[in-house]
Amino acid sequence: MQIYLDYSATTPTRKEAIAVMQTVLTQQWGNPSSLHEWGQRAATVVEEARVQVAGLINAVDPASIIFTSGGTEANNLAIMGVARLYAVPQHIIISSVEHSAISETVKLLEMWGWEVTRLSVDVKGRVNPLDLKAALRHNTVLVSIIYGQSEVGTVQPIAELGKIVRCLRRAEPSHGALFHTDAVQAAGRLPIDVQQLPVDLVSLSSHKIYGPQGVGALYVRPGVELMPLLGGGGQEMGLRSGTQAVPIIAGFGVAAELAAEELATETPRLIELRDRAFAQLAEIPGLIATGDSCDRLPHHISMCLEYADGEKLSGKTLVRQLNLAGIGISAGAACHSGKLSPSPILLAMGYSEKAALGGIRITLGRDTTEADIDWTVMVLKQVLQRLTSESLKLQLLQIRVK
Repeated sequence: MQIYLDYSATTPTRKEAIAVMQTVLTQQWGNPSSLHEWGQRAATVVEEARVQVAGLINAVDPASIIFTSGGTEANNLAIMGVARLYAVPQHIIISSVEHSAISETVKLLEMWGWEVTRLSVDVKGRVNPLDLKAALRHNTVLVSIIYGQSEVGTVQPIAELGKIVRCLRRAEPSHGALFHTDAVQAAGRLPIDVQQLPVDLVSLSSHKIYGPQGVGALYVRPGVELMPLLGGGGQEMGLRSGTQAVPIIAGFGVAAELAAEELATETPRLIELRDRAFAQLAEIPGLIATGDSCDRLPHHISMCLEYADGEKLSGKTLVRQLNLAGIGISAGAACHSGKLSPSPILLAMGYSEKAALGGIRITLGRDTTEADIDWTVMVLKQVLQRLTSESLKLQLLQIRVK
């Protein structure tokens, strides 16, 4: 038996998306920039997908959807697209729990003289809106706060944070601060309405919502100006040059449309499974829940080992052990050049380095059942009992040797 529980990493491409991709590959394969019939058939496919993706977040103007190669490029276009508008360095605000597509990108801006404020978070991983209000400056040009944190599942108060930025713009019309959110983990799992939400830029990704890998989108509120990252033919409203990948854009469109249709039934189902998992995991000694228990992504479970001990007993160890049992989960700690390093997200939330080595993430999807949850918890419990026993024996042996 195999159980996949890493849906935050990627989701299997749904059959409806595969079907439309096959049709496009065989019948609508033209260059959408070409004026002849073959090109116009392909262009129609792209525009239909644009409408479908726009519908997922209630973007009234489909032209506000800019297709990219994925969430990472969407994030980069948001950050660097704003930054490149300015001849001299300005100020940008992010949270301390952003995805690396944001945190690494702003490091580049710092190297070029930009000032960056990283808002701290509480033990639940949430930004305090008052901290954002205090951090805003006359030269703040962009605020970027992740919608739903991929490692610990915490959902930020995006509406409140965005309102603070928007109120500043209204109070000071000359103030150019924009608000961006990386909604890669939230879109398709939580309702997002950009007509109601005070956001200017929103990043999306296809393969998180059962679409193909290699395509994403950036929502750009009408009237917001960006500088493109790529020079070329001026595709995607002049913001993303390069011939559009028509087949996977079509797959993205179908996945987005179906995600919007299924949101009302799938999200409550995932929440019920998530809470079932948390209730059972809470009975395992040494495992503690991370992230916000209330304001949380509906499909997301995250825990950490409070007694993690490097390679002998860490989140990575649990991932490997569960993989041997046919269960796919993920860990928060990173491994670089063979050396295990603690999760920067857990460290930012105030966890010790030891605990930050023991983070695990279990994320649920369309195929997840109650039986999958029950079996996974049972296996995890057995693995932890065995590893803990082995670790204790090793410690005792080392004491005797000394």
